[in-house]
Amino acid sequence: MTEMICVGAIAGAFGVRGEVRLKSFTAEAEAIADYAPLTTEDGSREFDIVLTRAIKNGIAARLSGVITKEDADALKGVQLYAPRDRLPELPEDEFYHTDLIGLEVRDTGGTVLGRVKSVQNNGAEDMLEVHGPGLKNTVLLTFSKSVVPTVDLATGRIVADPPDGLFE
Repeated sequence: MTEMICVGAIAGAFGVRGEVRLKSFTAEAEAIADYAPLTTEDGSREFDIVLTRAIKNGIAARLSGVITKEDADALKGVQLYAPRDRLPELPEDEFYHTDLIGLEVRDTGGTVLGRVKSVQNNGAEDMLEVHGPGLKNTVLLTFSKSVVPTVDLATGRIVADPPDGLFE
């Protein structure tokens, strides 16, 4: 399992005084500040965060060391990470997206369907993007108990019961 978990991303500057527009990937958007200081993916920069207000499609925030609009613009697209040990333990039937990516997906008969490429959310539920042998395109698999009855992080495997014809 990954030691660092992506909890948000900087979407660009907000205003002209160095605030940034944050996209939070936490269950409750404001919780991103609870995991500060956050680092860049390569660990080269660390930021303390002060949330200033909710805005459309995100949160306005001040980051330590970001003073001007130009500083904020330069960080557009940067993902923010927190150490796994700062994040809460999840109930047995919940998972961090990063832990699902790369897991092998098999059907209930044991046939390999592919691997999880990403986890997407369409607003209603999470979808596993699966890419595998014999597939021209990736397949979106609903991440629900009825379609994905088993997730075994220890063995790196997901057992799925996809609708007929989905992987053909």
